[in-house]
Amino acid sequence: MIKAKLLPSLMVFCEVAQKGSFTEAAKSLGISKSAVSQQITKLEQSVGHQLITRNTRGVSLSAIGQKILARSVLLKEQVDLIYEELAVAGENPSGRFSVTLPHSMEKNIVIPAISQLCKEFPDILPVLDITDKPKDLIQDKLDVAIFIGDLKDSNYRALPIGSIKEEFYATPGYLKEHGEPMCMDDLFEHRWIGTGWQGNRLSYYEDRVGAERQEIDIRPSPQLNTSSCALNFALQDMGVVLLPNVLAEEWVQEGSLVHVLTPFRGPLWPIYFVHSFQNEKPVHVARFYQLVKQHFNEVLEGC
Repeated sequence: MIKAKLLPSLMVFCEVAQKGSFTEAAKSLGISKSAVSQQITKLEQSVGHQLITRNTRGVSLSAIGQKILARSVLLKEQVDLIYEELAVAGENPSGRFSVTLPHSMEKNIVIPAISQLCKEFPDILPVLDITDKPKDLIQDKLDVAIFIGDLKDSNYRALPIGSIKEEFYATPGYLKEHGEPMCMDDLFEHRWIGTGWQGNRLSYYEDRVGAERQEIDIRPSPQLNTSSCALNFALQDMGVVLLPNVLAEEWVQEGSLVHVLTPFRGPLWPIYFVHSFQNEKPVHVARFYQLVKQHFNEVLEGC
């Protein structure tokens, strides 16, 4: 019960961190600036660490503050959803709920989210279209699209989920037989498992902030059309592969894949939750967005 008393402070902290200002947070919450300061002080005293520092540009978060913010955002979304559900009390979403998603988001992110959604709304009927090719919501009769990459201008609503990083991997068995590549030019001496969107000219970056794109000509053998297919080829000791970290992490944790060429990475890709609802999202759609973000953040924490 004592921990529950910190809920208002966590909500205020989340608002300050997201707005980047005590003043703007106070306006958004409809309380005084001094009340905001009091709640932040209360939270910092409770955890025993400074979470927020004021500066000339607004506020900045400490390392612990950043960690607490990630959880606080999820908590705030849960609280918002409770109020949404209270507002539509008695509604029971039912019928077809169609979603398209890429292979890299399937196993550890969307499937667990859909599973939980079905427990909370047992009358919905999920229909999943798992493909790495983009789909159109209206043309393909979809409710939601999980989209990776830069969005084109459209009338659809796009909510951010996060971003994924592509990294280089190979199996211990492959590395034992062929050795480990230490620089990008070493890839010419290795079998390269490519995908259609990577092509014969591979883009890569040094894994640091502000790194510029570089390119290397490389012939894939084989070249495949999905990230999951590339993963399965790699797991058969077939070569080096560039995969989204959220897809590869499970296999890294169990030792089936090794992260190689660690000073380098592939592109960073933004991920969006795209829907066509113009006003308030149906409660099950809003809940699905929260669950996808939750499972995505959990997977990302392990990367």
